[in-house]
Amino acid sequence: MKIVAIIQARMGSTRLPGKVMKLLCGKTVLAYVIQRVQACPLVDEVVVATTTSPADDVIVAETENYGAKWFRGSEEDVLERYYLAAKEYNADVVVRVTSDCPLFDSGVLTQMLDYFKFESAQGLTIDYLSNTLNRSYPRGLDAEVFTFAALERAFQEAHLAYEREHVTPYIHEHPELFALHNQTADEDLSAYRWTLDTQEDWQLIEEIYTCLYGEGDIFTTDTVLELLDERPELLKINAHVKQKK
Repeated sequence: MKIVAIIQARMGSTRLPGKVMKLLCGKTVLAYVIQRVQACPLVDEVVVATTTSPADDVIVAETENYGAKWFRGSEEDVLERYYLAAKEYNADVVVRVTSDCPLFDSGVLTQMLDYFKFESAQGLTIDYLSNTLNRSYPRGLDAEVFTFAALERAFQEAHLAYEREHVTPYIHEHPELFALHNQTADEDLSAYRWTLDTQEDWQLIEEIYTCLYGEGDIFTTDTVLELLDERPELLKINAHVKQKK
């Protein structure tokens, strides 16, 4: 079973253009996401799926800097880009991560993949696993795990625009076709917003990294929670930000 993590990345962003190449404690946001996914011992290959736009040449270069693979495909049809990337790298299981989550926790992904592999080995049908169907983790720790077969079926059968733009809606909106599972945290942390979509999000993440980051260190969700307990005023920075639909 080859597990391929595919990180979705491009320079275009409606709310914060170029966000994945912003410098955070001397490295790009994309670099941190790559390294945090690489830290999961159950992932066999890390691939950054970007577009064919010349603006995304910098993403390819940065991907190579951190020892990950890359794939270039459609900017609009992200489902096609994911499918072709997974096919190119012979994935049996695909992990979907977005590039705007520099606080992504490889420990959470390891737990999810342990569950996915164990249940599959026991003969349980599991096509899709995420920690977002019933959200209990902070926004910014999102991960989806699904079989290549499920991805291929979605690629072949999904026709609506939003189903092509966001990769997995066809899967998780059709429970009659796919066996869906949800990973739940030990406590409800869903009120936390640690993703990067606005300037306020950036200010919070920059504060967290300034307080916690040391060269080569991958700090965990628990460490971030301890910091926010000590400095609750940080939560006000992006408390008003609404998630884009």
